[in-house]
Amino acid sequence: MDKRAFLVELFDAAVAAADPRVALRDVMPPKPKGRTVVIAVGKGAAQLAAAFEELWGDPVEGVVVTRYGYAAPCKHLPVMEAAHPVPDAAGCAATEAVLHAVEGLTAEDLVVALVCGGGSALLPAPPDGLTLEDEQALNRALLASGAPIGVMNAIRKHVSRVKGGRLAAACAPAQVVSLVVSDVPGDDPAQVASGPTVPDLVRRDDALAMIRTRGITLPARVMAHIESGPAEAPQPTDSCFDGNVVRVIASARLSLEAAAAKAESLGIPAVILSDAIEGEAADVGAVHAAIAREVARRDRPFKAPVVILSGGETTVTLGEAPGRGGRNTAFLLGLAEGIEGAPITALAADTDGIDGTEDNAGAFADGQSLSRLRAAGHDPREFMRGQDPYSAFEVLGDLFAPGPTGTNVNDFRAILVDASE
Repeated sequence: MDKRAFLVELFDAAVAAADPRVALRDVMPPKPKGRTVVIAVGKGAAQLAAAFEELWGDPVEGVVVTRYGYAAPCKHLPVMEAAHPVPDAAGCAATEAVLHAVEGLTAEDLVVALVCGGGSALLPAPPDGLTLEDEQALNRALLASGAPIGVMNAIRKHVSRVKGGRLAAACAPAQVVSLVVSDVPGDDPAQVASGPTVPDLVRRDDALAMIRTRGITLPARVMAHIESGPAEAPQPTDSCFDGNVVRVIASARLSLEAAAAKAESLGIPAVILSDAIEGEAADVGAVHAAIAREVARRDRPFKAPVVILSGGETTVTLGEAPGRGGRNTAFLLGLAEGIEGAPITALAADTDGIDGTEDNAGAFADGQSLSRLRAAGHDPREFMRGQDPYSAFEVLGDLFAPGPTGTNVNDFRAILVDASE
C-alpha cells in the first residue's frame, strides 16, 4: 500500500464531506416575500455562495468576501478578496460593502449569512476612535500570543462594528438565517469568524479577564476601547436576534467520520481521538506521537494496523524571530521527534488548503523524517529552535500542497501505524 496516497484519500474524504452543495442541500430556508440578500464570508465563502445560488434558483443580491486567491465565480453576487490572517484595506472596503448591502431591509426580507472560518480577518471594521492599523496590531498580537481560537474571538468581537452579532443587528428587522461551516473546536457557531450574525454570552469583562489572565499585551488604544462601554457586544436576548436561525452545516466531526469510513472501506481500522484538540502545536504533536508509539510497541490502546484521526485547532506561540510554517507543520515536527524509527506515517493539513500564511496545507512525516534531515546535513533541533517547520519539510520534499479546497473545517490529522515494532 502507498501509505501517503492512502492518507491523501482520507484527507480528500474529509474535505468532500464538507462540500458546499452537500452541506447546503437539506438546509435551504423558505423564500421570503421580499428581498433575499446573501452575505458570504470566509475562506470557503465563494464556493458556498456559488452552491447557494445554484440551489436557490432565483437571482439574489449581496456580497461575498474571501481570502486572496480563494475566489470562485458566482452568477449574481460580487466576490471581493481581502487579506488573511492580518486584515488590510481591501477587507475594510469589503466590510463597508457588506453593511451597505443590508441597509434599509424590512421584516419581509431575508438575509442568508454563509459563514466559515477566516471571516474574522476578512471583515475588519474598527469601531469609532480606532483605525485599521489598530485592528492589524490586535490581530498580530493575538496570533503571536498562542491563545486558543475561542479566546482570540472573544477579544476580537469586542473591537468591531460587525463581529459578535453586530452584523445581525445591522440587518434588523429582516430575518437572518446563518448557515455556518465550523472550523472551531466544539462547533460553537458564535465562534466561527467571531460570530458576525451570532451572539454569545461572553461579555466585555470576560474578554478583559482573558487578556489579563493570559498576559496578552495589546496596543494601548485597543485596550482603552475594550475597557469602555461601547465595546460591549449585543447579548442573545437582544430583540435584533428574534426569529433568526443558526445552523452548523459542516464541521470537523462530520469530516473525521467521513475519513474514518473511507479508511475502513480500504481495509484499515480507524479511530477518532477528538475533533476539538487544542494546545501548542508541537506539544500536541508529541502527545500524538506517544499514543502512536504505544500502539506500535504494545498494541494499546489500539491494535495495529490502525489510522488515528484527530481534528481541532492548535496554536503556535511565536518567538522573537520565528521562521516559516503553520500549526500543522509545527505539529508534525513535534510528532517526528517522538516516532523516530517507528513504522508510523502521518499527514497533518488544514482542510482549507493553506497552513497559516504559507503555500502548503501541511506535510507528511514518518519514522525516518529526522534521520533524513540529518543525512541532508541539517540538525532537526535547529528547525525546532528556530520555529521553522516549513523549511524542514521543504528540505525533505514532504510538503503537502493541494491548493485551496473551497471549504474549511479546521485541521485534519491522520497517523497510520503499520504494525508492532
